[in-house]
Amino acid sequence: MINKIGQIMLYVNDQDAAVKFWTDKLGFVVNAEEDNGQGMRWIEISPSKESETSIVLHNKEFVAKMSPGVNLGTPSLMFYSENLEEFRSDLSNKNVFVGEIVNMPSGRVFNFADDEENYFAVMEK
Repeated sequence: MINKIGQIMLYVNDQDAAVKFWTDKLGFVVNAEEDNGQGMRWIEISPSKESETSIVLHNKEFVAKMSPGVNLGTPSLMFYSENLEEFRSDLSNKNVFVGEIVNMPSGRVFNFADDEENYFAVMEK
């Protein structure tokens, strides 16, 4: 039985740029960075050190070569924010592409894009 989600793999073209985006623009922290010395490097990030779930940034090109069958598509992620309008405004002020706030049956939500044009959503909770 699964009792929680531990890590989400996010395959990116430029790991250093992705780390900069997630830490500088979204306020995530780097929990760990590993390099096996043979080209396999991964960086674990999360909203805070106390977060139960983290995102692991992998080099998309390297993973494609090592594991050709892996789906390298961007996962559809929904983040939560207590102050949606303030967070959206903060991202916009940091030149992050943000969508309009939309009222959904489950709550208000907007999307944003990273520097590689991967889209993610944020819901007010």
